[in-house]
Amino acid sequence: MESKKAIYDLIPQQYYPKTELIKEATSLDEILKIIEKSAIKYPLIAKPDIGLRGSAVKKIDTIADLKSYSQKANFDYVIQDLIPYANEVGIFYVRYPPDASGENQGRITGIVAKEFLIITGDGVSTTQELIKQNPRYELQLKVLKQEYGKKLLAILPKGEKLNLVPYGNHARGAKFIDGSHWINPKLTAVINEMCLQIPGFYFGRLDVMYNSWEELLNGKNFSVVELNGAASEPTHIYDPRHSLLFAWKELARHITFMYEISVENHKKGSPYLTYKEGINEYRLHLKQSKKIVNF
Repeated sequence: MESKKAIYDLIPQQYYPKTELIKEATSLDEILKIIEKSAIKYPLIAKPDIGLRGSAVKKIDTIADLKSYSQKANFDYVIQDLIPYANEVGIFYVRYPPDASGENQGRITGIVAKEFLIITGDGVSTTQELIKQNPRYELQLKVLKQEYGKKLLAILPKGEKLNLVPYGNHARGAKFIDGSHWINPKLTAVINEMCLQIPGFYFGRLDVMYNSWEELLNGKNFSVVELNGAASEPTHIYDPRHSLLFAWKELARHITFMYEISVENHKKGSPYLTYKEGINEYRLHLKQSKKIVNF
């Protein structure tokens, strides 16, 4: 039940794409006025303001696409500029409240690289046939048929690449690869500089798109897709090379970080979630999930 727009509003503007909140049942004319005023360009991204594993995230190429999305969406959503960078990583960040330990510098505790669902044409096979050649991609075929329809029967020219799902989401077909060996002081300094500007952010995962690794290390040409807080997972555990035992250990390590940070924040006056509040949040979560998963 975390609002993406509320979280974006905490992040300095230069670190994320232009984003606007669209309330449920807003008319198309009003949405077009918002887009014009904010200077968001097509193609753009539409996604639920309260999301779940990439559900109902859609690339919008035209006003007709936007009209279709707005008529179907029975939830609040955000529209934002499409980030122009080709690569994506998830960076898990942990920092203890400074009053507790004197630690003003955070640290990166894991990195996940994301391999998109990309096919390469051979000049003979249809898009659908190319999808079926990869068992992982074929798992997405039912959803891709709903998304692309007859376009899947087209023959992709030899050597041409097609990114069928341009979202770095596990449930939408992206492969997660553990890139934690890329953690170094330079990257930590770049991420820490940004995170220190986000009020109250001590624990969570930043999904970041970037142009080249060298530019990211120099703090250039990157953009935050999303920032996730206490509900974050250290998604590098989903690398197929890792064991279940590895995943359990990483989850335990990160839950311990979260617990220790929560205790320190509580000492500073932040209340713990009550049982009643937690159950209510969970019920709202189930209701929201049904809306966006069925989208």
